[in-house]
Amino acid sequence: MKCLAFFLAGWLLETSSASPPAQRKVLQDPLEGVKVADPRQASRRLHGKFLHITDLHPDPWYKTHSSADDDHACHRGKGPAGVYGMPTSDCDSPYALVNATFKWIEENIRDSIDFVIWTGDSARHDRDEQIPRSRDEVLNTNRWTVERFLETFSKADDPKNNLIIPVIPTFGNNDFLPHNIFRAGPNKWLDTYTEIWSEFIPEEQRHGFRNGGWYYVEVIPGKLAVFSLNTMYFFSNNAAVDGCSQHSEPGFQHFEWLRIQLQFMRERGMKAILSGHVAPARTEGKQMWDESCWQKYALWLQQYRDVVVGGLYGHMNIDHFMVQDTKEISILEEGKTSASLDMRATMDDELTINSARSYLEELRDHWSNIPDPKPIIDMQSDLEDSGKKKRGKKERERKKLLRKFGGLWCERFQVTNVGPSVVPNYFPTLRVIEYNITELGQAAVWSKEQQIPIAEEQMDWLDVNTDAAIPDQVDDQDDDIYFPELEGEDQSILKKKKKGKKGKKGKKKPKTPDFDLPSPPSKSSPPGPAYSPQTLTMLGYTQYFANLTYINNEPQAKQTNGKKSHPRPFQYEVEYDTFTDPVYKLKDMTVASYLKFAHKIGLYEPGKNDLVDEYDEPEADDSEDFDDDDDEDETDDEGVGSEKKKKKKKKKKHRKQRRNKAWLQFVKYAFVGTLDEDKLQSFDPGSDQEFWNGNSTTIELHDGEL
Repeated sequence: MKCLAFFLAGWLLETSSASPPAQRKVLQDPLEGVKVADPRQASRRLHGKFLHITDLHPDPWYKTHSSADDDHACHRGKGPAGVYGMPTSDCDSPYALVNATFKWIEENIRDSIDFVIWTGDSARHDRDEQIPRSRDEVLNTNRWTVERFLETFSKADDPKNNLIIPVIPTFGNNDFLPHNIFRAGPNKWLDTYTEIWSEFIPEEQRHGFRNGGWYYVEVIPGKLAVFSLNTMYFFSNNAAVDGCSQHSEPGFQHFEWLRIQLQFMRERGMKAILSGHVAPARTEGKQMWDESCWQKYALWLQQYRDVVVGGLYGHMNIDHFMVQDTKEISILEEGKTSASLDMRATMDDELTINSARSYLEELRDHWSNIPDPKPIIDMQSDLEDSGKKKRGKKERERKKLLRKFGGLWCERFQVTNVGPSVVPNYFPTLRVIEYNITELGQAAVWSKEQQIPIAEEQMDWLDVNTDAAIPDQVDDQDDDIYFPELEGEDQSILKKKKKGKKGKKGKKKPKTPDFDLPSPPSKSSPPGPAYSPQTLTMLGYTQYFANLTYINNEPQAKQTNGKKSHPRPFQYEVEYDTFTDPVYKLKDMTVASYLKFAHKIGLYEPGKNDLVDEYDEPEADDSEDFDDDDDEDETDDEGVGSEKKKKKKKKKKHRKQRRNKAWLQFVKYAFVGTLDEDKLQSFDPGSDQEFWNGNSTTIELHDGEL
């Protein structure tokens, strides 16, 4: 027995010594909480940048030197359609443009980004009656596009195309048939896309995706997740669904899922970027989402303002941003429903560039009512002052200012960014966004095989018990935008009985919502990365565009008559960046920075430094600078439809003779530099509408695309 024991001990020692050194190293020194199956992952590090790409619209029927007329769609006839596409037309993208775009990405930015947000529309529009789209074509172009992503963001010469950089796709309204119409899941489209996007959707998320087309990816494990929202269930033009109010609607279910997941992010100390295809555009005359969905979205962002970093969308083709005002959240007010704002029309299927102008001017009109955020930004800078409590008149003015913005970090407002498209409705465009990675130097990077913790709360929303403890009563809502009646314990209000409470005359009673109300941040939690500069705050972006007029090298005014094309080398170049642009001057992408810029755009009487040029016309006698809004009656100027707003709208008629530099720069970038100088300069309040009526280039804007 003793000999046998010695023999076994020697054999075990010999066997253990034969283990490969590399294998022993993995066992001894694992990355925290992450299973790394491929050694190349260990060499990756965070760069603090990511790519937003949207609306590629590859068209297998595109034909060089074809006609760009409406009834030809660059599929036939003779005309100036270039090798890489026809800019400022209604034509979709040739495969040459998509291939060249991915080649440029691989050679120039792939190795300096951490993840990719791809916000949908990877099939051509259904515009050619002679060549109607088919299910096979839509799915095949999506499969082809997926291959481009896999080839670009996988290790070179890897036959399996295993991703080394995460890609987060989302549905566009043209990624199925018929376009815009997407039914509640599970359905065949969701089953098929589960297979097509299998390399992108984490395995633990696929059950939820099959049910509704939503999921998220932890792009920085344990730190940051990117959510892919299925905005088809919010889209006003989707006739197969009916908003987000009824429990049976997939839009309602989507927000229940989102509430559960964002709460899970909060509990784990994580942050989230929300991404989707159709943006929550909402102006006086145009609306992209059903109002009930917009109301919930704004409320969710308000309640999870400590978690959400920002929102990124596509679909509209023009480069711009939106400001949401939480004062317009009426879903919690008694007697107000989503129908109260039904006067807004959904965006028409086909519009001209003139309608895009109308939409931008509506945004500007809305921003003209944003208070000047400079004093509040100065307060942020002076945060570490003596700390002594100020009293008297100055303290009252300070409190009044804080109420106007929803606190020191402007939490009354929210910002949504819309990226311009690759499809050359204007010029093909890409956006690289930088974000703060301070304190993330040792953070684990994404791996395809990473193990994500799953909590019971993460199960499908239908399995969640919503019968939580219910508070007996909710206080009347006052002017404070923080919804103080929502503070405290988890509030599941599905079964709460209405109880009246005496309050001041004229106060609106809170409505008992027929859904689980998201919990707000704790009173002790600091502002989130969308509001206060910190780790994971988006810092700014660089916009790249491809000047197809120059690259195609085609005589656009004449037919080519079969002549051979001689395109110049394809490349994207910097159009602008928010760090150094002399007009944008964004310190970062926090809400306060965007409010400052939006306020400048909204000035119909800009200051001298914000003028493009001076005019000889005298200023109107009754005009007044927007910065002088410190009257007593200003307390009510946040209310929708207030007398103060009405007065301002009347005064705008007297402010037609000065061109706002910030506004014109915003318009220039919105159309990716494709407007000539005359049209650009006509974007001032006194421009002649007949100029646009007689000179507008027709851009067919399907379902809100601009």
